[in-house]
Order: sequence, then structure tokens, then C-alpha cells
Amino acid sequence: MAEPDEASPARVAAFRTGLSAESRAAAYLMAKGYRIFLAKRFRTPYGEIDIVAKRRNLVAFVEVKARATLDDAAFAVTPRQQARINDAAQAWLAAHPEHANFELRFDAMLIAPRHLPRHLLAAFDASP
Repeated sequence: MAEPDEASPARVAAFRTGLSAESRAAAYLMAKGYRIFLAKRFRTPYGEIDIVAKRRNLVAFVEVKARATLDDAAFAVTPRQQARINDAAQAWLAAHPEHANFELRFDAMLIAPRHLPRHLLAAFDASP
């Protein structure tokens, strides 16, 4: 039996897949002219933002989803996750008030084997 603080092989594999997907997504965004320097894997009490990217006067909070198909990845961005990402984005903005006047957008980056990443601009609306 595994030690309580040891992760299961499935969790380790999922974590590695997530890291690989986030790296692919970041590279794709940089190729499109975004700067990823703002944050990667930004953790808050509400959850984590995979990527915070900047392009001109836009700040994009990007949720990265890796699944077997691009459609499966798209369906993985649930309303509950959208609310969590919005709350985490508010925490990020509170910590970085210098970006408060930028245009804000919530994107999704979908990753699937043997496909180019799919960047969904304004994948969801986080306004109240």
C-alpha cells in the first residue's frame, strides 16, 4: 500500500500530462505574440490559473485542458471551473493592481494528441 503522502501512478501521470500540455500551450501563445511572463500555475486559495498572458493591453487568463480529443478538452472547462478561475483571476488582479485597467479575457487552450493546440478566445464570460 502506498504511503499517504505518495501520489498514485495515475495522479503522477496526470500531473506530467498537465505540465506538458501547459508547456505546449505557452509555446503556442508565445508564437502568437503573447508574453507569458505574468504567471504560470498561479495558485490562490480559490484555485490555480494555468497561464496569465499579456498581449498589448490585454491580460488573458488561460485554462489549459489536455484530453484524448479536442472536444473532450472543451467539455472539461465546466461552469464550476469557470467560477473558480474567475475567483482566482480576481485574486491575481488584487496582487497585481498595475494590470487592473487592461482588457481582461478568459481563454481556454485545448490540447490533444496529434493535434495542434486549439486556442479558444473568450472561452467563457466571467462577468456577474
